[in-house]
Amino acid sequence: MDNLDAKHSEDPHKPHKPIETDYSKHQHDPGPSRQAVDEYDKNGAAPVLKWIIPILVVALLIYWLFFKG
Repeated sequence: MDNLDAKHSEDPHKPHKPIETDYSKHQHDPGPSRQAVDEYDKNGAAPVLKWIIPILVVALLIYWLFFKG
């Protein structure tokens, strides 16, 4: 906790910075780039989790109903 950056301050009640279009103009305090905001997540976990979580829930429910009681 000793290495606190004094320059970084973020207020949760302030609106987010707009997407940066002219970095050289706002170089001292730039907003996020277009690539960072619109990045496509091609290797995300969501497609896999959509199938694994329901299968695990059904398997655990079957175990609990038939083998626990």
